[in-house]
Amino acid sequence: MNDYYASILHGAVLTVGISLAALVVSVLLGLLGAAAKLSGRPVLVVPATLYTTVIRGIPDLVLMLLVFYGGTIGVNALLEMAGSEATLDLNPFFAGVLTLGFIYGAYMTETFRGAIMAIPRGQFEAAAAFGMGPKQAFLRITAPQMVRYALPGFTNNWLVLIKATALVSLIGLQEMTYLAKQASAATRSPFAFLLFAGGLFLVYTWVSLQVLRKLNERYSLGTKRISL
Repeated sequence: MNDYYASILHGAVLTVGISLAALVVSVLLGLLGAAAKLSGRPVLVVPATLYTTVIRGIPDLVLMLLVFYGGTIGVNALLEMAGSEATLDLNPFFAGVLTLGFIYGAYMTETFRGAIMAIPRGQFEAAAAFGMGPKQAFLRITAPQMVRYALPGFTNNWLVLIKATALVSLIGLQEMTYLAKQASAATRSPFAFLLFAGGLFLVYTWVSLQVLRKLNERYSLGTKRISL
């Protein structure tokens, strides 16, 4: 039994790796998507709006299977059309990371867009009046305030993303949920191992909430009213 618990703990490390890698992808896509939707240019607004609308309307499980299986078939078909005899097999880790990052990039897009829109327009005008360029204004004015406004939505997206890593077990990646199911099937004691995996997810959630709460306090300095 101890060997099974040890393997699940090993898979828990992989779960953290998938979550963090997917978070990086989703944040990058979210920033690009928010910039596109706020650009006011139809050539950027339309694709970004289509991206957020379609991705948020399709279940994560369906997208996971489409990317892993459909992506492999599509790439191999293109290689065959090009006359190549090579074949491509998607690595489950990268397939899981890219899919989760792609999915939650749509949610991050709306989170960041709403955060930027919450910043008073006059601050951008004041930055321009002081001679700040777009990059300087973003780093000094937009980014710090965007973080504060985005943190509540970001926290929710991150917590859901952590739990969504369980879906990658369906494409053969031996992360925590996959190993818990394997241990359950081998010992015919599903509750012990599944509850253990669930407890680890709760630990991740608690640690994440503590870190994000500290971050929220850091970026909320100077914004709270002092009670007398």
